[in-house]
Amino acid sequence: MKTIKYQLEPLTCPSCIKKIEGKLGKMNGVEEAKVMFNSSKVKATFDQEQVTSDELKATIEKLGYPVVS
Repeated sequence: MKTIKYQLEPLTCPSCIKKIEGKLGKMNGVEEAKVMFNSSKVKATFDQEQVTSDELKATIEKLGYPVVS
């Protein structure tokens, strides 16, 4: 298992959390996805054999939340 953190552009509403966590949580290989609203950070723990960090990042961005780092 690997854990990665992403910094997003500032989140504007708490419903963003559920949207991101829900989508990442449904991906094969993702053990946990947590969004910190105040800091606009995403932390994900995943199995690298099932999903890549690039796929996680792309999924977040497809939802409309740009990853800045």
